[in-house]
Amino acid sequence: MVKFLKPNKAVIVLQGRYAGRKAVIIRAFDDGTRDRPYGHCLVAGIKKYPSKVVKRDSAKKTAKKSRVKAFVKMVNYQHVMPTRYTLDVDLKDAVSVESLQSKDKKVAALKETKKRLEERFKTGKNRWFFTKLRF
Repeated sequence: MVKFLKPNKAVIVLQGRYAGRKAVIIRAFDDGTRDRPYGHCLVAGIKKYPSKVVKRDSAKKTAKKSRVKAFVKMVNYQHVMPTRYTLDVDLKDAVSVESLQSKDKKVAALKETKKRLEERFKTGKNRWFFTKLRF
């Protein structure tokens, strides 16, 4: 079987709290682990999408509307839908499996993820990833 759920692949979360949100795979566990004996992956995604920026907005308002909230989570393969898009943002060193173990490590990982996603949004790359999924 061809492995297509690879790191940097953009996916849509289908189940749970972040259902309908876009995320990017950081690390994939095809064969599972001892505590999760099924295929799963570590994803980082957008909890709150940036708002639409209008030309007449001030610089302060534009900065506020360009904010992104992030989430980091382990997700079962059955609960993600892969897309054709890849996101070439490097989150591998910012988020790891160990960062989910304690609260302060997770907060630090979330801040770093938020910073890198906002940076990516402000450059104007991967526009599809930063738009809200409407259905």
